Amino acid sequence: MEILRLYSPVRVWRVFGVLLTLYLLIRKREKFLFLSPLSPEKLLRYITLLGASFIKLAQVLATRNDFFPPPYLAKLKMLHDELPPMDAKMMQKVFDRAYDTDPFYRFEKDPIASASIGQVHVAWMDETTKVAVKLRRDGIEKQVKADIRILTSFNALFRPLFSHYTKHSIEAVINEFSSMILKEVSLNQERANLQKFYETYADMDVRFPTAYESLSCDDALVMSFEEGFRFDDAKALKAHNIDIIPLIRTLVVFYTEQMLVRGFFHADPHPGNLLVSKEGRLILLDFGMVKRVPNDIRIAIIELIKAANEQDYERYVSASKRMGTVAYDAPTAELAEFTERMFAIFNNDALDSASMQDLAFEVLEQTRNLPFKLPQEAIYILRVSAIIEGLGTTYIENFNGIKDILPILQDNIPRALGAKESIVETIIDEFKTLPLDVRAFRNAIFRISEENLSVELSKPQLEVLEKSLRESLSPVLTGIVLILSAIFVLMYDQTLENYALVLFGAGVLRLLFRKG
Repeated sequence: MEILRLYSPVRVWRVFGVLLTLYLLIRKREKFLFLSPLSPEKLLRYITLLGASFIKLAQVLATRNDFFPPPYLAKLKMLHDELPPMDAKMMQKVFDRAYDTDPFYRFEKDPIASASIGQVHVAWMDETTKVAVKLRRDGIEKQVKADIRILTSFNALFRPLFSHYTKHSIEAVINEFSSMILKEVSLNQERANLQKFYETYADMDVRFPTAYESLSCDDALVMSFEEGFRFDDAKALKAHNIDIIPLIRTLVVFYTEQMLVRGFFHADPHPGNLLVSKEGRLILLDFGMVKRVPNDIRIAIIELIKAANEQDYERYVSASKRMGTVAYDAPTAELAEFTERMFAIFNNDALDSASMQDLAFEVLEQTRNLPFKLPQEAIYILRVSAIIEGLGTTYIENFNGIKDILPILQDNIPRALGAKESIVETIIDEFKTLPLDVRAFRNAIFRISEENLSVELSKPQLEVLEKSLRESLSPVLTGIVLILSAIFVLMYDQTLENYALVLFGAGVLRLLFRKG
């Protein structure tokens, strides 16, 4: 019975409809056989009905302006992770599984928030200590795993229809999304993320909830209750005389520190997860979606931001290649021209946000065949950047994140590149590693003298090499298979000599004309 619920024909059909629509939009096709894409409204409704997995996936896809026309993007960006709460019986089942006996002085059974993974209740440890209790939805882990299987199966069906770069971008999105949502359904993982954040960013002017470890498990997470106004509630902030401009700067400084200096960041800073206390202090909630930034990606982003600020478009493209968002063999000059046009739009102070978006979409439309990619490491970085940009433009028209980030980044570049707080510490550290550096240099010289020096290639270079080898070897293998088939046909029945000759000739031609 549970299998029928997880893999019901109606659910599978809706998943097919959503993925078919995404395929047709990305490929710019009106139909596949007799099937048309869902309308923007129907796509939004299907995704909402499919629940947690597909809401999260759509929120990630909504960052890809190059994939979707504006009407679809507008609908995808309307998606909020809000679902009806569990009924009383199911909620009690989860509560009883988490606790043998009720540990709370008082527990409110009606939740104050309900999302795809779980719902939040207010409780008290005693007469004065208020806490937030997050309960995981019953059966959500099984549902998510079933959804990933369905998604992976349909992706295998559509995969051959995409170009090389689009195929890898879509797979990166699905792989990263699958990995992230499986972690997100574990409240133990969220508690660990919260604790790590608390330790890593204790020196920042941002507040986090405090977890009650002894009362938490995979089904329940108990935290201190944090009071505040939503970051985008301009009316409430104004009524309490809270100046939003310093808060935006605090947010930009905090995310620069997270993504570019320490490489450990909260990947879901939407307005519901960002509160402002009555004292005007930033509060960050919900630590289910937390990511690490690999060092090579961090360094590439730093160079990307510097190149953008200096309007050095070729260096910007070069950094994009190292980051993996542009194919390593992409034409630099053509991409630099595209980048220059995009920056001319976003740096034009005479344009409002709507005009900027319209012009940007026109430019993107002309570049759909350029080899843009979306590596797994970049997915949530781009998503967070888009959310922060959106929060900034709520209060500051033509808010430009790059212009604000650069001075902060320049002050922190030594730390971002691994230097210590003082020059003395840095010099001491360098001297400590000097014997290792000398030894590594000596080994390199020895390998050269022995003609045994290996070359290390970056991931993008390896991808280009792999693609090139595949394109070169494919006709060779086809030719060999055709020639071997001709030999086997002759061995099997010599009266089939004419067929064997055709196969042999085709094989020879394939080997001779490999470019075809």
